[in-house]
Amino acid sequence: MTSDKVFSESENRVLEQVPRFSISQLMDGRFTTNYEKYISDQFPLRDFWIGVKSTIEKVLGKKENNQVYLARDGYLMEKFEDPDKGIFKSKVDRINSLISDSLDIDKYFMLIPNSVKVLENKLPPYAPNGDQLVYINKMKKSVNKDIKFINVYDTLYSHKDEYIFYRTDHHWTTKGAYLAYKQLITNMGIKPHKEDYFNIDKITDDFYGSLYSKSGFRNIEPDTIQLYRPKKDEGIRVEYVNEKKVIDSIYNLDNLRKKDKYTIFLDGNYPLIKINSNIDNKEKLLIIKDSYANSMIPFLTGHFNEIYVVDLRYYDDNIEPLIKNNKIDSVLILYNVKTFFMN
Repeated sequence: MTSDKVFSESENRVLEQVPRFSISQLMDGRFTTNYEKYISDQFPLRDFWIGVKSTIEKVLGKKENNQVYLARDGYLMEKFEDPDKGIFKSKVDRINSLISDSLDIDKYFMLIPNSVKVLENKLPPYAPNGDQLVYINKMKKSVNKDIKFINVYDTLYSHKDEYIFYRTDHHWTTKGAYLAYKQLITNMGIKPHKEDYFNIDKITDDFYGSLYSKSGFRNIEPDTIQLYRPKKDEGIRVEYVNEKKVIDSIYNLDNLRKKDKYTIFLDGNYPLIKINSNIDNKEKLLIIKDSYANSMIPFLTGHFNEIYVVDLRYYDDNIEPLIKNNKIDSVLILYNVKTFFMN
């Protein structure tokens, strides 16, 4: 008898384990529900049958599974649903109240459209989908005037025929992040580095991302990941503050052996990261972000001596003491549209 699997590599998630029995859970239905999930997750040859199911559905012409569309050119795109008015207002209020107007710092806000908007010409015909650009423009009009809103939709759209979004993952590629970096840094009044500042290397051509895991669609070409590494040594020091860990690289290349290879950027998501470089200035930047920022941050190390990176999903302290105590000059708030408007 084989033991239960703990993790599904193909789905990139922890599998349900046998539930602990109790009378109270039996009476309120939780035990039965959890046991059904356990049986579903642990039936023999589960990954094989998921692949068979996916193949049959593709032959039958199915183009959507678990809110992921099977689009043209082998792209998987996550469906976007219009946020209701309450959620939208709460997001506006959150951005406007995040940092007090009394703090004399520059504030920038980037709300990144996903592939489902920028590459919408690849969607299946008549695929139901909300218009992300509508909400990007509404956010631009709704946030306080002292927040400099940077809309990168036009920039990304003008490069839509290039490899700027992964096919199997919800993130942008390093090229997509580079294009957004150029627009951001120009808006900051700084000259961006040209591509010839970097050595551009393909480090894997075997990346299957989050949408591959979520959708169940198989027999899809894997993605490649590129790194833009400065030709000149920037002397990087990365401190994972809560974990009390310090390393000398912004990349964790060991994660190429893991399912989620995107975590090579900053080793994934942490509450607070402090990045130092040997750039000859005293500029300090705070980034409040989701994982889209992880592949853009390496470009910013060439312009700021100190960068503080906060993920509010895990960071419990107030932002303003961090800004004041470290004498931060500028704040960048960066989210992708899908994550930003999730409940």
